Amino acid sequence: MTTRSIVRKMLNQLVRSWRWLRYYYWRLVRLHDSPEFVARGIAVGVFAGCFPLFGLQILIGVFLAAPVRGHKLAAAAGTWISNPLTYLPMYWFNFEVGRFLRGASRDIPLTEWNSIDNILTQTNDVLLDLFIGCVAVGTVCSVASYYLTLRSIRLWKQRRQQRRRRISAT
Repeated sequence: MTTRSIVRKMLNQLVRSWRWLRYYYWRLVRLHDSPEFVARGIAVGVFAGCFPLFGLQILIGVFLAAPVRGHKLAAAAGTWISNPLTYLPMYWFNFEVGRFLRGASRDIPLTEWNSIDNILTQTNDVLLDLFIGCVAVGTVCSVASYYLTLRSIRLWKQRRQQRRRRISAT
């Protein structure tokens, strides 16, 4: 296989990926569902995206969209708030919020890491802080994203109707 054929295959794959992303972007933008339905989907997706469950966030978001009667595609899109660029700052912030809410000390003494029991105890504390922080931050972010999405979709639909009226009037 030559270098030229490898590059050609990579470009073809890139074009197919771009078309797929563009298709789903326009599908999300042109939803004819109620604003509340879409906003609920975005909200549960954002909530699921706040947890460090890499690879499972989209599945959890879509799963959570069913009981709250939210849009499943919007839920999958809402999980994209956590991506490789935001992982570290977001989970550090969640961890710090969890430590604050638990009232945990900021110091983790490394001198106590002399036995496996101490290491596991401190690891459990770290995971508990992260989980509590993820729940708290996820709840706040999902409520905020619900209202922002609801407002944005209503404004967008209102402007779209006004544009259609102007076009039909001419």
